[in-house]
Amino acid sequence: MAKADGLRLTPVRRRTLEILLEEHRALGAYDVLGRLAQDGYGSQPPVAYRALEFLVENGFAHRIRRLNAFTACLHPGETHSPAFFICSDCGAVAEVPEQAARTALQNVATDIGFQIERMNVEVVGLCPSCQQANQ
Repeated sequence: MAKADGLRLTPVRRRTLEILLEEHRALGAYDVLGRLAQDGYGSQPPVAYRALEFLVENGFAHRIRRLNAFTACLHPGETHSPAFFICSDCGAVAEVPEQAARTALQNVATDIGFQIERMNVEVVGLCPSCQQANQ
């Protein structure tokens, strides 16, 4: 995909994406930087920030604003604005299709005359594993 789109997935960008894919939670830039440094890619913050910025801008990852962290995109190459369900206990992040939430919010916006330019839906609660552990 990257080659067909004229994008260059450098070794640092590729490894950053692999790191995000290995986790089922969002990672902060410094978490990613630590893993990159362990793998010999350098320990200066711009290394991680540039790679993460590239991945977000090109649809390979998402930024979870509430956590100031990043997660791999489950639907790269598709134009979408997913909703994220974030476990407040273990930090797991689930990317879900946004259509129902987007439709509901768009209907409310229309009713009050508000024009949505950008939407980032982040829902915080407990994942099934943490719910079970807390019983």
